[in-house]
Amino acid sequence: MARITYIEHSGKEHTVDVANGLTVMEGARDNGIPGIEADCGGACACSTCHVYVDEAWVAKLPSKEAMEEDMLDFAYEPDPSRSRLTCQLRVSDALDGLRVQMPEKQI
Repeated sequence: MARITYIEHSGKEHTVDVANGLTVMEGARDNGIPGIEADCGGACACSTCHVYVDEAWVAKLPSKEAMEEDMLDFAYEPDPSRSRLTCQLRVSDALDGLRVQMPEKQI
């Protein structure tokens, strides 16, 4: 299990425990956290679960695969180093303490 902090664009923080094996997107959805829409349900077919990963975590996460890179082209104001799709981040103990911030909007 990992404790993940989701930060709304306004700065409001939500810290929740997310079970191993789920995705960071599912953790937000299951805990009613606003700002992650996940329109495609986690199929990496949209960019509505886009977040900015805290800089301290960028190098600790697995690399982006080509499909995620392609979908991030459709995200609102993507950051080349910090933007990730939460449907592509599988939760494990290694993600304990992860902090992600939602963009102003999802498109």
